[in-house]
Amino acid sequence: MGMDDLDRRILEALQHEFPLHERPFEVLAQRLGIDAERLWQRVEALFARGVIRRLGASFDSRKLGFCSTLAAVRVGPELVDRAAQIIGCHPEVTHSYLRDHAFNVWFTIIAPDEARIAAILHEIRTELSLDAADVLNLPMKRLFKLDARFQAQP
Repeated sequence: MGMDDLDRRILEALQHEFPLHERPFEVLAQRLGIDAERLWQRVEALFARGVIRRLGASFDSRKLGFCSTLAAVRVGPELVDRAAQIIGCHPEVTHSYLRDHAFNVWFTIIAPDEARIAAILHEIRTELSLDAADVLNLPMKRLFKLDARFQAQP
């Protein structure tokens, strides 16, 4: 099932001008010229179809005093699922993904300080019985901010 113009307008509104309001979906519905119930039904349908995977705020962790890093581990194919499970157990891991690379499981960590990041990476390394050389910690040196917003094509 494809998306119609209303679905596209809803996706655009959710990404660009989500209202900071007690009842944000009522505000969005009014902007879109539909009732809030219809908007919510459409949003639920977009979730169910996997078009929307997550809806939430994105905070600048640095401005909140947190540290972050991009990390990766090198594991054999037989350990990929276990690695993903161990990595995903840490609430500080924001997301992870598999890459076709020697370092094949990549993930980001946001933590209160560098010591906590080091502890998480040590725990992951220990649980997977990895050598230090099998774990990468790639903290940001310079920030390049991309404003990635997606457009639904007809």
